[in-house]
Amino acid sequence: MKIALASAKFKNNDVPFNLRQIEDCMLQAKEAGAELVCFGEAFLQGFDALTWYWERDRDVAVTTDSEVFRALERLTADTGIDLLVGFLEREEEEIYSSCALLSEGRAVHNYRRISRGWKDFRKTDGHYREGREVTPFRWRGRTCLIALCGDLWDAPERFRQGQDLLFWPVYVNFPLEEWREAIRGDYAEQARSVCPRTLLIASVTAPPDPEASGGCADYGPGGAVLEPGREGVLIVEA
Repeated sequence: MKIALASAKFKNNDVPFNLRQIEDCMLQAKEAGAELVCFGEAFLQGFDALTWYWERDRDVAVTTDSEVFRALERLTADTGIDLLVGFLEREEEEIYSSCALLSEGRAVHNYRRISRGWKDFRKTDGHYREGREVTPFRWRGRTCLIALCGDLWDAPERFRQGQDLLFWPVYVNFPLEEWREAIRGDYAEQARSVCPRTLLIASVTAPPDPEASGGCADYGPGGAVLEPGREGVLIVEA
C-alpha cells in the first residue's frame, strides 16, 4: 500500500486556497497509486490563522459538521483517495488543534492535540483546549495513532501502544541549516523511540507568513525523506 506525504504550501486564513492545495495533492497521489495523502498540522486554515481573541477565532475554527468539513469528506468520495489533514476545530465554545482521517466520504478518526504548544498560552483562555484521549484506530487493516507536533516531545509514553503506524503531522520553522545539522536527527530519534514506523509531515508557508520549509520523512526501516525547502509529495510503501 502506498501513502503520500505532502510537503504542501498553505496560506493562513485562506481556506479556498488550502482546499485547492489539498485537492491537487490528492489527484497527484492518485496518479502515483497512493491510497492516502497526509498533510501537516492545522493545514486547512493555516497554523498561524488564530489571533487568540475568541470572538474572532470562533469563526476561523470549523466544526466537523460544517460545510468546509463536508467539502473534505466529499473530496475523499470523489477522488477515491483517503485524506489525513490537520485543522483548527471548534466544538461548541472550545477550539482544538485537531487532525482527522477521512475515507469514502466520512471521518474515520478525529484526534485532538494533547500538548499546549500549538497556542500562545500566555494569551489564551478556557476557549482554547487540548484533547485528552490518545486512542488507536483501525485503517485498512492496520492499527494506527496520530500525534501532533509537540505531543511526541511532551508525552511520548502515551504513544507507545504497539501500533503499526504513527502519523506525525507537524509545523516546524527552524532555519534550514539548523534543521539539517542537528534538529533533524533529534526528530528521527524521537520518532523511532515511540513507534518503529512513524510518518512525519510538515507544511510550507507562503510569504508573508512566518517561514516554514516543510519536508516529510518515513522513520521506518529503509525510510525515505523529502528534504525541506520546497513543495513536493513523498510516496512511501506501508
